Order: sequence, then C-alpha cells, then structure tokens
Amino acid sequence: MMGRNDKPQKPLFYAFNLDELVPQDHLLRHIDRFLGLSDLHEHLAPFYSHTGRPSIDPELMIRMLIIGYCLGIRYERQLCEEVKLNLAYRWFCRLGIEYSVPDHSTFSKDRHGRFREAEALRFVFEKVLQSCIDAGLVGGEGFAVDASLVRADANRFRHHEDDDDWGGGGPAIRDYLDGLEAEEEVQTRPPKKISKTDPQARWTAALGG
Repeated sequence: MMGRNDKPQKPLFYAFNLDELVPQDHLLRHIDRFLGLSDLHEHLAPFYSHTGRPSIDPELMIRMLIIGYCLGIRYERQLCEEVKLNLAYRWFCRLGIEYSVPDHSTFSKDRHGRFREAEALRFVFEKVLQSCIDAGLVGGEGFAVDASLVRADANRFRHHEDDDDWGGGGPAIRDYLDGLEAEEEVQTRPPKKISKTDPQARWTAALGG
C-alpha cells in the first residue's frame, strides 16, 4: 500500500544529536580536529568593552568565515543563509538548531573594526601554522611561492593615478598606501595606477589578454 505523509499536526519538539548527523569523513570534521581556537577569546579581550550586553561569540564568527573560505561561499549574506540551513555547518560552528545565526552586517563591522585592529585572522593563521609545525608538516627549510594569475574583481576603468585630484581616495586605497609607507626595510613606490576596487590588483601580461 502506498504511504502518505499526511500527519494532522507537526511535532512541537524534535530530539536529535547534530554530531550523529554529520558524516565522519566530512571536510569540516577534518578541519575541526586540528583547529584550535581556545586562545582566541583571550587575544580579543582587550578589544571588547567590560560592560553592556554580551556580544556575538567571536569564535562563532571565525568558524563561519572559515566555512566560507574553505567551501567557496564568497558573500556574507549567503554564508549566513547556508549556516542557517546546513546542519554540518551548524555543528562546526557549535551552533545548536535552536540558536539564530548572526546577521550578515555583523561580519562587515567586525572585519573592518576589532578583527582588523586585533589582527584576529593573522592570529588564527599563526595558530594553524604552529599546529602544522608541531605535527611535522612544516620544517622551515624552504618555501614555495604560488605564481598563479587570479583575475581581479576590479574595473580597469576605475583607478587612481598619481596626478588625479582624488581627495585621499577610499579606505581600501588609504590602508594600502599606509601599508607601503610603514615598510622600513623595503622602500616601495606606489604604482602609477591603483584600482579603486582592489588596490593590490596589478596589470600583467597573460595568455588570452
């Protein structure tokens, strides 16, 4: 006899374990096994107020960003939607099914605010690198540079030139130029043309134009 899903009323409560629903060979399980963020709260503590309402857990936001970077989710609005719907993402973020996902605007504020001031992403990178060194994956005897060409998401007609009256440019250009001025060992002159969208993008000759 053919069955039908015609239950008269939806259940009010669901009981399940997120850990049991995530496959053992899932990519996020492998990442979580070696990802240590126990010192992140202590590192960011000076950049939070001691009074007021508790903020969104910075470890949650870092874990969400790692999902975006590793799984190719480029936009923060889409990332929040994916974490909201995907149980494996919720498991990796330590975010129970009953908890809401942070608003996408929170990422922009923190990435350009306290995360940048505290160099939070550099802190996470160095922790991961130290884990690789401890595991014997990095010996420090040599290094390789990836010379791949990546097409920049920048309009070639929107750029700043040396003789433009541009009034200081946007925050991205100002940060880039300030970084060049802060270099002590290598004196680097800013290029003649700087993209207003991606200041670190460069013109280059490549196959196909």
